[in-house]
Amino acid sequence: MAKVSPMEIYRLLPGTNCKECGEVSCMAFASALIERKRTIEDCHPLLDEKYRDKRKKLEAILTPPVKEIVIGSGSKAVKIGGEEVMYRHELTYFNPTALFFDVHDEMSSDEISERITRIDHFIITRIGQDLRLNGVAIRSRSGDPTKFGEVVLSVMERTDLPLAICALDPELLEIALEIAVDRRPLIYAATRDNWEKVGKLALDHKCPLVASSPGDMQGLLDLSQDLLDMGLSELVLDIGSYPLGDRYGQMLENLAALRRMAIERNLNLVGFPLIGVPMVAWQIEKDDVKASMMEATLAATQMLRYCDILILHSLETWSILPILTLRQNIYTDPRVPIQVDPGVYTIGNPDEESPVLMTTNFALTYYTVAADLEASKVDCHLIVVDTEGLAVEPAMAGGKLTASLVKDVIVSSKVKDLVKHRKIIIPGMAARISGEIEEATGWEVMVGPLDSSRIGGYLDQNWTVS
Repeated sequence: MAKVSPMEIYRLLPGTNCKECGEVSCMAFASALIERKRTIEDCHPLLDEKYRDKRKKLEAILTPPVKEIVIGSGSKAVKIGGEEVMYRHELTYFNPTALFFDVHDEMSSDEISERITRIDHFIITRIGQDLRLNGVAIRSRSGDPTKFGEVVLSVMERTDLPLAICALDPELLEIALEIAVDRRPLIYAATRDNWEKVGKLALDHKCPLVASSPGDMQGLLDLSQDLLDMGLSELVLDIGSYPLGDRYGQMLENLAALRRMAIERNLNLVGFPLIGVPMVAWQIEKDDVKASMMEATLAATQMLRYCDILILHSLETWSILPILTLRQNIYTDPRVPIQVDPGVYTIGNPDEESPVLMTTNFALTYYTVAADLEASKVDCHLIVVDTEGLAVEPAMAGGKLTASLVKDVIVSSKVKDLVKHRKIIIPGMAARISGEIEEATGWEVMVGPLDSSRIGGYLDQNWTVS
């Protein structure tokens, strides 16, 4: 898919340039299809019966080699898989790894309630994005169908997050699926021993199913083929999770091999999302802190080796934060810097005598500066210049931070109506265009420190309004 050019897509479009899709031309629409900014259904002429053959060819070309699977229902449903490239610089990755956290049927009602609340309400804001957890994995430890069903019902009453139903006994799975079928849970798992019964449950309830063959690549391929022959089309592949030893290295090789076979060899047999279960660390390490560290390490390596969904246990923030941070970094488009909107932002409670500072719209730069200002308890107006998502230094080097752009944002933001002075503090790295900014804007330019953490001290010594 990454090797498909817009021209190849364009040849299969009506070529009317009708603009009904929202793009300026059919060529632009072809590019948008590749970037997944548009869908085939957005091209109204293409829906005409006379274009049926072209539409089918387009569907075949645009279908990702790794099938996209939806877990859950409603607004919180998550998509996993759907990837088209081995390396994100070739295109980008689209569906972030889903993070599911476990509960089991030997927990008390209070324990379940407290844990679900933590999973449901967990949120960390980083670089302007809210990072959340995605689902609940309900495990059977008792082997009691009644207890398992009660826990499934209890979880459903407490959250609308997507669910994974985890048991190897078809009887247990059947009870849980009868209760949760409307939530479209992920079934974990079909194995060589139970695949016929569990596969039938997945077919009857129309739910995605994990095919599990830990450490046995050929066994996983055979199991996948058997499930496909049954008529199942929504599989998730589990080659096993191993935190230590030789099996750890083999696991990583197997995960990479599965993704490579799907994308580079277009092997339909393995063209499905991959699952990892980092919580197996808790079976090896009994110390909570060491187990959490081992789990986080395994989660990170599995995510880097293409796992589309992970099942974890620890809800300690220090354990989850590095996983969320890694996921955020992996699943951003490397071709497009994370940006904030240009304009004027309020820090603290500024008045008409408060300073006006300037920075660029690279998200990491903006949030670093804003955090330093808040930590220094500085009340100010912060002007953000559109540098196409570049930080101050590369924006200066690339000619993306200019006096005319600073003038544009001063005018468009109407910051002059917010203050009675005409002074602006620019970053130290932008010192060489201070004179140009003064000429273009008519404002007095003060050159601030190179490091935003020093702004508080700089203002204490230099800021006055005369």
